Amino acid sequence: MTLGPIPIIDPQDARLAAYRDVRERDLVGRQGFIAEGRVVIEPLLASPRFRPLSLLVLENRLAGLAPVLARVPDNVPVYVADRQTFDGVAGFPVHRGFLAHGEVLADPMAATRLQAIASAGGTVVVAIAIANHDNIGAIFRNAAAFGADAILLDATSCDPLYRKAIRVSAGSVFAMPYARLGAAEGILGELLGLGFRCFALAPGASEGLAPLDRPGPSALFLGAEGPGLPPQLTAQMRSIAIPMVPGFDSINVATAAAIALQRLYSRCAAAD
Repeated sequence: MTLGPIPIIDPQDARLAAYRDVRERDLVGRQGFIAEGRVVIEPLLASPRFRPLSLLVLENRLAGLAPVLARVPDNVPVYVADRQTFDGVAGFPVHRGFLAHGEVLADPMAATRLQAIASAGGTVVVAIAIANHDNIGAIFRNAAAFGADAILLDATSCDPLYRKAIRVSAGSVFAMPYARLGAAEGILGELLGLGFRCFALAPGASEGLAPLDRPGPSALFLGAEGPGLPPQLTAQMRSIAIPMVPGFDSINVATAAAIALQRLYSRCAAAD
């Protein structure tokens, strides 16, 4: 960071337009995306597929963030504001005191092709109609933690670059290859054609997680909480369920994904 911190004293400063009314802009969309907090912004700075356009830092956090700011590209402005100005721009108290406005540089799936994952016996996660940003963020974090190779989203799932999804993912959105591939049926057809074993994680399934222990490329399909995956989709793949106590058959979709992904990870780790 050679430009040096740029002081901001007016919440209406035009240079901070991207940060203004963060919550409202999350709902109506904006150019690029907003990352919030050190835990998220550090992976952003390390990613070859995304880049920061500017940063906004609370003045009393400037010294503590010096190691992070030292990695900011020379041409990226770092704006600094006091608490009143900072919160006046964002429209609410931002406790982390650190925001970045960023953009996508390259297709997040460009470095990872499905054919290569299939050939290596890898794992992909498929999100179908998941509209909750907390769940999307948690799914990304779990997929990264348990070594999934990519995440595929259908056209009806929410944007993983929504501010809250990025935050819940702990920045793994910037590291995990992903792609939005349109209709669920098309995604399933492509994966089956590449030789993936496709599993529907479905609470009502009669089979447990044992099929995940067998080698081979695997695709784990996740549906929205409540309706789950469409029956016409599950009819074309193997349905599995997480064993639970009698009378209780459903847990949060991101939690369920973590349990199944850990099982797949354990199988791969044992093979190594």
